[in-house]
Amino acid sequence: MIVAVDKTNLLQAAIIHSVSWKESHSSFCAPDFVEMHTPERQQGYIQSKIDCGSRFFMLIEDDEPIGIVSVKDDLIEDLYILPQKQRMGYGTKLLQFAMEQCTGTPSLWILENNSNAKRLYHKMGFRETGRKNVITDGLDEIELLYVLIDICKEG
Repeated sequence: MIVAVDKTNLLQAAIIHSVSWKESHSSFCAPDFVEMHTPERQQGYIQSKIDCGSRFFMLIEDDEPIGIVSVKDDLIEDLYILPQKQRMGYGTKLLQFAMEQCTGTPSLWILENNSNAKRLYHKMGFRETGRKNVITDGLDEIELLYVLIDICKEG
């Protein structure tokens, strides 16, 4: 079941964001920066994005929160699945849902070194646009855009 994140489940969403973000960023971010991403801090982050028009959703299976995603217009962000629940199809499920929430062609940005995310997004039909944002010296964020694949041309 996928539900909207609101004040009643915001802390659960923030815990997912905190745990998953720390896991995905710990190999290349400074430890003190990683530790700053507490559930309380991420609760403020999510609320501020909601206040600016993003819609957050949470995937719940067997009464257990599993993952989150946000959508604003055509932009998909904040797709996080708890580390112990990854590679079980939950990311695909949330991404498909998020794509359906977009008003036009879905797009997203990922860190260029996030090979797990890149693999998922490529499998789902997203392709790099060539646009980049510099995050730090040596690390960029890259844009991906959903591309309908023409089977007749691919085959």
